[in-house]
Amino acid sequence: GFGSPEDFAALIGEKTGEAVAALKLLGCGGFNVTMPCKTEVTKYLDRLSPACELIGASNCVVVEPDGTLTGHNTDGIGFVRNLREHGVEVRGQKLVVLGAGGAAPAICVQAALDGAAEIAIFNRKDEFYPNGEHTVKKLSQAVPACKASIAPLEDRAALEQAVAGCDILVNATKVGMKPLDGETLIDPAWFRPDLVVADTVYNPRET
Repeated sequence: GFGSPEDFAALIGEKTGEAVAALKLLGCGGFNVTMPCKTEVTKYLDRLSPACELIGASNCVVVEPDGTLTGHNTDGIGFVRNLREHGVEVRGQKLVVLGAGGAAPAICVQAALDGAAEIAIFNRKDEFYPNGEHTVKKLSQAVPACKASIAPLEDRAALEQAVAGCDILVNATKVGMKPLDGETLIDPAWFRPDLVVADTVYNPRET
């Protein structure tokens, strides 16, 4: 009954402020936010965590006892924590991140804040490419110790070279997720025993 997905997203965006005010009025201790409201909700918050401010989106809002609304973004925190729980630290490491939309900015920002030495983003020259350029610019300003860059995913030679020289490879695209579960952006021949590989795909469980 909402028409197109775009119409639904526009309706949700318009109602985000009203929803936040209502949740605050009800005395909620906090709430989660999902697409397409993660960016929109930041307009109605009093404070943003450092990562949330850099990412420009919030998926978790805490309502302080005094009514102050603080936005957090747990996408990057969760990803980095998962690596740590599997014995992998990002501090001092070189990362290659495939993708510039979705969870990619959060992963890049959190990895940089946690001490990553380099982050090379690769994304197709599509509508999400400017997102990657924006992430690189933000990181260059806020975390200059981390060398951030972006290049077209179509540049296979540059991608192969980057993967050969990185410590952690992250797939933050939809490739590998159903119905693209039979596809990969990386030539399996590029893998090596000491390369840490992780992705944000959750269906299927094993990619």
